[in-house]
Amino acid sequence: MVNISAEKILARLKGLRARMREDEYPLFSIPAIWDDATEHQSNACDLVITNQRIFGYIYITFPRERLFLDALELSEITSVSFRQKSFEAVFRELFVTDGKKRIYIRAPRKKIEATYSALREAIAEHAPATHAALAKGEQAVEPAGEQDERRGGPTYSRERVRQPLERSPLGITILLVGGLVVEVIAVLIWATTGNLQTALPLFLAGLFAVIMATITRRQLR
Repeated sequence: MVNISAEKILARLKGLRARMREDEYPLFSIPAIWDDATEHQSNACDLVITNQRIFGYIYITFPRERLFLDALELSEITSVSFRQKSFEAVFRELFVTDGKKRIYIRAPRKKIEATYSALREAIAEHAPATHAALAKGEQAVEPAGEQDERRGGPTYSRERVRQPLERSPLGITILLVGGLVVEVIAVLIWATTGNLQTALPLFLAGLFAVIMATITRRQLR
């Protein structure tokens, strides 16, 4: 039977009811970034956990109809990892894989914590017969007490991922904003003094910073 929480999710997300399978109903939903590392696609969407699947979902009808629904079966999930990257003050990341598809879900820390708990509870309650193994070559940091008790079930972990500042979202933002500020300063110097020889090097330095920030951001997608 669909409970009140499920009805609220179905009412909030347009068109979701039509995408539910037989006997499927939603358990949990938050806005998040769904990043498919296998297909190299990233979407800001609604994350939905049902009693059968976890998926990213978008459905809009204006200005034209668009449907995005990318899912993993709860019964096929092999690894779930809560990841905290260095130099990321707000967002956290949840890595989920079924051995074939690798998904990174990004959202603020409290929402990712809630997602981690909701997904673990959903798998335990609705996919108790899971007997998938870790994907070949996939390694997970497994603190004591985090391993699921079901033999062959998904592996749960919490990881701290170190990354250099210049390749972190914070570093890219600093580089981008800094470059734009330098460009503005260069234009103001040129406008007030008319000295192009002084303003041009500053403008070029700012432009270089903006270009590097843009390239780095695209490489990380």
